[in-house]
Amino acid sequence: MSSSGIQQKGVLANRVAVVTGATDGIGFAIARRLAQDGAHVVVSSRKQQNVDRAVAVLQGEGLSVTGTVCHVGKAEDRERLVATVQEHCGGADFLVCNAAVNPLVGSTLGADVGVWDKDWVSRTRAEILTPTVRVPCRIGQPEDCAGIVSFLCSPDASYITGENIVVAGFSPRL
Repeated sequence: MSSSGIQQKGVLANRVAVVTGATDGIGFAIARRLAQDGAHVVVSSRKQQNVDRAVAVLQGEGLSVTGTVCHVGKAEDRERLVATVQEHCGGADFLVCNAAVNPLVGSTLGADVGVWDKDWVSRTRAEILTPTVRVPCRIGQPEDCAGIVSFLCSPDASYITGENIVVAGFSPRL
């Protein structure tokens, strides 16, 4: 699915971003933010129905997106992703791999977080972290990562190299 005729405005206008693992959680939030900031975004995920859903939601918000299935662990899927980007966009300015911002989800070692009960993890995380959180006194959301990724893709970050930026919201005392 692709969109056309959308006038791009914003700090990332006329740029193309490819976001893998982009149909849920942090990857979806990053795809949304990059598109809101003007980039044409190519979203990808392992399942067609997830890609279709993400593209429909983002296009419904008036954002410029294209989607394709891609399991980044499979060479043929990566090649198809590159071909899609070339066909629809002529090339990519940014590649944002969900593994880069969330190694548990995007691990090429085959870690499957699907075995975790997400509600239990969220409750446990809240019970453990809430007493130690200094600011902003809440558990992080996927959108909290999206802003820094968009910033790093923008010209405003052109002088930043080789940095580790932790999006954690707090630093617990040990």
